[in-house]
Amino acid sequence: MAQSKPLNEVFSYLSWVHAVSGATGSVVAMSAFYPLDTVRSRLQLEAPERRKALSTWAMLKQLVAEEGFRTLYRGIGPVLQSLCVSNFVYFYTFHTLKAIRGAANGGSQSALADLVLGSLAGVVNVFTTTPCWVVNTRLKMKGLEHRVQDNTMHYDNLLDGLIYIGRTEGVKGLWAGSIPSLLLVINPAIQFMVYEALKRRLIPDVKLASSASYFAIGAVAKAIATVLTYPLQLIQTKLRHGNSDKNVDIPPDADMVQMLLIILKKQGTVGLFRGLEAKLLQTVLTAALMFMTYEKIARFVMVILVRSRK
Repeated sequence: MAQSKPLNEVFSYLSWVHAVSGATGSVVAMSAFYPLDTVRSRLQLEAPERRKALSTWAMLKQLVAEEGFRTLYRGIGPVLQSLCVSNFVYFYTFHTLKAIRGAANGGSQSALADLVLGSLAGVVNVFTTTPCWVVNTRLKMKGLEHRVQDNTMHYDNLLDGLIYIGRTEGVKGLWAGSIPSLLLVINPAIQFMVYEALKRRLIPDVKLASSASYFAIGAVAKAIATVLTYPLQLIQTKLRHGNSDKNVDIPPDADMVQMLLIILKKQGTVGLFRGLEAKLLQTVLTAALMFMTYEKIARFVMVILVRSRK
């Protein structure tokens, strides 16, 4: 019977609750702050000369003036689909590994353990969902007048995009940006490590915790993770996009190291943090709302589960 314990944790009902709650929370949060993600993508992918010295708010107003309000929500469908799958995989894997570890050592927790488990969950997530993010990154930039070549003109949704890229570019195209993505598993790992550590220290009784507490802790955790890993996120976005914009002046076949050196040469260190303000606003607010929603949904389901067993 003891040998079946880890298998029981893998298929635990609680893991499903965490996964569904996390996926739902991420969709709610991204829907609320999606225009900020659009600004982040444009600042990361467009030539710096196009949007010089623009704040996030100024960029939002300029995009609406030039391309209409709908451009702020371009590609939201595939993003929400990808985000739902991605967070389901991540939350399910993280909490399953956490439950297995807890069953093996009597339930003790530590920041280092959360970092390791978060990294492992991130690796699983990268190999599972990278093709989805490749498609929606390209869909988000679809139709820009300054682009000379745009493969996304051949598809309009996630499924068609996966099929098209798989047929025309193969595995390499579908998993473009996987190397920085694997390095970036440290981002959600740091986020979850800080979040779990702060929650253990500041919220001794989850039954009494307020929504504002979860929102604040989620915001702090994501801000720390984003600032520490932003240059890799910038390179990851460019690799997923395919580097086909001649204005960016990056070879289409550039790898992670080449892209890093080109950006440093042409734009300096500041180029590695281009779009950071929008990214911080978007990810911090999104993560904070996501964690708050996730905790409330998970808590609600747990209460119902406990009552149903009485």
